[in-house]
Amino acid sequence: MAEPHDAGDAVGPRPRWGLTRYVAAATLARAADGGGVVAVVLVVTASGAPGWLAGLLGASITAPHLLGPFLARRLDTARDARSVVAMACLVHGAALAAAVLLYPQVSPILTAILLFAAGLFGPFLTGGISSRLPAIAGPDRRSQRRAQGWDVATYGLGGTIGPSVVALVSVWASPTVAALVLAGGTFAAAGLVRLLPFAEAAASAADVPRPLRTLSVVVASGPLRRTLYLTMTVALAVAVLPIVAVSSTAGLGEAAAAAAALTAAYGVGSLAGSVGVMIRPLGGDADVLLPHLALTVAAALVAVLLVPNLILAVLGYAAVGIANSYFFAATLAARSEFSPPAARGQVFVWVGALKITAGSAGTAAAGALVGTALHLPTALAAVIAAVAGIAAIIDRRCGSRAIG
Repeated sequence: MAEPHDAGDAVGPRPRWGLTRYVAAATLARAADGGGVVAVVLVVTASGAPGWLAGLLGASITAPHLLGPFLARRLDTARDARSVVAMACLVHGAALAAAVLLYPQVSPILTAILLFAAGLFGPFLTGGISSRLPAIAGPDRRSQRRAQGWDVATYGLGGTIGPSVVALVSVWASPTVAALVLAGGTFAAAGLVRLLPFAEAAASAADVPRPLRTLSVVVASGPLRRTLYLTMTVALAVAVLPIVAVSSTAGLGEAAAAAAALTAAYGVGSLAGSVGVMIRPLGGDADVLLPHLALTVAAALVAVLLVPNLILAVLGYAAVGIANSYFFAATLAARSEFSPPAARGQVFVWVGALKITAGSAGTAAAGALVGTALHLPTALAAVIAAVAGIAAIIDRRCGSRAIG
């Protein structure tokens, strides 16, 4: 059966092509989102500017993600949300391109403003695109869960491809050209998003809640509340790994360069986990799965904490990546299945924005703590993930008894 389509489509694209276009669009957009800060930092440092300015301008494109939910209501009110996501891709790419082309001919303040504009639309490239997936994947849960595995893979691919493209193009040409390549990727993503299957708005604009009201709906809903705090705590927990990887190599008797093997192992594990979800989609209630998968992530972090050599450390990092991919797929399922239709886009963006914020906090905390005690960040990360998982199990059981 053809997929739903609007009047402008002569023939609705077949579902498999809809998913193919989705994967291509999401990978391109998330590569730009993941590589943007790397490109900005390289552009600034290559100009001879001080490190504090590179850090400040890098933060200018990441910090605004937290404000994305206050723009995301348009995803749920627009007749055609594809146009909203496509426009966000265009604005993100144009602002990034303008920022790197004008630097350093203009004041750093103007560059920061342009990067802020790009970062403001960053959540549309992550959670905003993910909110389109339910209309593409098919009506049954198995198809939805398999498509969510593909979505997890796009995050992993984007997070790997983006920085890699920046590194390669910077060597071949310059960091500015690398940033322009990322911007071009967002323009291509915009075109692909417009080719995704059309889905009618789930509710009239008057019935779509405002951003803070949407957040209160998330907090009031047991499944969505648990999804939110589990997503944030697990994101915070796994964000310590890049910092710990660099610091732990000496304790493993290896050179600092071995940290690249550890971070690569995490990335390979993440991709392997997403492939696993594609081949064998998650079954059961996402609300039940999430806390148990959070405990699995905690157990993998404990394994990383205890490994005595590089080979086992590589396996431990890969295990964390696999566990986190399954966990991430379950969070996508929970957002899709438990979000009110009138606010699904906002819920996706809220959870995604707060996840990024929590991840940034985890990285910062690991950097502050690793000098105190090498294993402290990983130990705390494992404890936090485990406590959140146990709390969610208790929360769910108490809620079920209250309803009963």
